Amino acid sequence: MLPPVAAPAGLEQPVSLKLWDHATIIVQIDNATSVTGATITLKQGTAVGAVGTMTDEKALEFDWVYKSENTAAADALTRTAVTSDTFDSITTNNLNLLYVMEVEAASLDVANSFDCLRVDLTGNANCVVSAAVILSRGTKLGGSPKVSAITD
Repeated sequence: MLPPVAAPAGLEQPVSLKLWDHATIIVQIDNATSVTGATITLKQGTAVGAVGTMTDEKALEFDWVYKSENTAAADALTRTAVTSDTFDSITTNNLNLLYVMEVEAASLDVANSFDCLRVDLTGNANCVVSAAVILSRGTKLGGSPKVSAITD
């Protein structure tokens, strides 16, 4: 989870999907004035490292983002195609933005042992950003009630 911060680049906590089949990533951005927007990329890796790092990190391709780029005006999310593994938030001043991405663990490069995920946020200025990763479908938990996703 990334707490609300003004310049989050490098502060994103990676999570392990070893025991989970699905992740929902929620990014909220509060634009101020003269915003540059944020570049949002999903990254995959082979092991959870320190905050903002993973072993063998590379971009994760995804096709869709659900978004509301003015949450004060509408709460409905619009499904929007992503043409690569990265998209940019809008740069309109004084708007609150909400982006949601859905990731199946099987969409990671599992053939090469990629089972970790993090949100990479760069290029933003004059905005406050927060991100959360919600893990679900823990089909590999084995009944253990205490499982950490921020350690391997």
